[in-house]
Amino acid sequence: MRHPQIFRSISLIFITPVTLGLLVFGVAGCAKKTEIAENIRPVRAIQLTPNQQQVTSEYAGNVQPRVEAHIGFRVSGKISARKVDVGTLVKVGQVLMQLDPADLRLAQLQAEGNFKAAQSNVELASNELKRYQDLRKTNAISQSMLDAKITAVATAQGNFQQAQALFKSQSNQAGYANLVATSSGVVTAIHAEVGQVVSPGMTVVQVAQLDEMEVVVGIPENNVDTISRASSVKIYLWANPQEFITGKIRELSPVADPATRTFTAKISMVNPPPKTSASVKMGMTANVQFALNTPGAFMKVPLTALFQEKGVTSVWIVENGVVKLVPVQIGGVSGNDLLLTSGVSAGQTVVTAGVHSLKPGQRVTVLEALVKETNHEPYLTAQTLLTNTSTVKTPPNGESQNAIKNEVVKNSAVKNTAVKNTAVNAGIIK
Repeated sequence: MRHPQIFRSISLIFITPVTLGLLVFGVAGCAKKTEIAENIRPVRAIQLTPNQQQVTSEYAGNVQPRVEAHIGFRVSGKISARKVDVGTLVKVGQVLMQLDPADLRLAQLQAEGNFKAAQSNVELASNELKRYQDLRKTNAISQSMLDAKITAVATAQGNFQQAQALFKSQSNQAGYANLVATSSGVVTAIHAEVGQVVSPGMTVVQVAQLDEMEVVVGIPENNVDTISRASSVKIYLWANPQEFITGKIRELSPVADPATRTFTAKISMVNPPPKTSASVKMGMTANVQFALNTPGAFMKVPLTALFQEKGVTSVWIVENGVVKLVPVQIGGVSGNDLLLTSGVSAGQTVVTAGVHSLKPGQRVTVLEALVKETNHEPYLTAQTLLTNTSTVKTPPNGESQNAIKNEVVKNSAVKNTAVKNTAVNAGIIK
């Protein structure tokens, strides 16, 4: 009865090692297969090429005449008539207002009387001098008496010249009772009415010339140098935003406005088309766009190429099928892309999709681009792009990201929700 039990024990002794060997062999075989099936992740990437960017700044302003005269009377008096209204087209020499001429005419008559009296005194003194000269030839009078008459003639002539000048002055002032236009244009404002007493030089009428218009804008102090170096200026009227007028910076104030703390820039319209020129009215709203090319070249990458970890912004570089993480510095925003100022060089391949699924040293395969990239360079708004890349001084990475975060939200995310979501996924915007 014990033989079967002995057989079972022997069977278990021989079966157990074989089973264990098979299990070990199976596990080893599985491990070998895992090593063979290496994880190669597909990614999308672009090759970096340095390009100059076009920087633009746009400011709102209003249309104003280049020349607007503030006209006032040259003499004091009471306004007796007003000949024009706001919006009246006037010509050179046209009467705008009149003063009560009574007092001015009386002053003119008084000056005229003094002038005639002085003229008579000169004639009298001259005749007496001739008689005294004849008497002196016969020694009937002394030389001192003759000298007195010579002095009297000189005095009379001086009084005559003084009276003559006063008479001319009073005659001119009588003519100043009529306020006339000094140039052709349109009346833009009236500051006095009939019956009001005005003083000399007080502005009573404003007349703007219509032959040349300009746009006045306020430039922030951090963009004054940028505007002064603009290579092209375009003016867009709010009433007709589809067309633009070529502009030219005529004047850039060296002093900030005390109220707005901006620097006033006056932009002249250069040869506007006749149809457009006729539609330009004073006071219209206009946007002025200043554009210039950056002095240095920058590397442009999409938002999805950025990888942020522990406050450091980096990109994945593909070399020989393997990726490595490289810290970069961001110089500005170009549409929906970012511009890199350091950390990468031309010709390198940067991963643009799948950056959060990679690790250093991982092998990847680059997929073909879905859409062929265009050579069109979008307009930029970053102030830092105006400095040569060799002299760019970027803030610490954390501060740089805060600045770029605000710029991205302002220029890209607000306009396109999809771009904002991409920025969130890239770790730029939380």
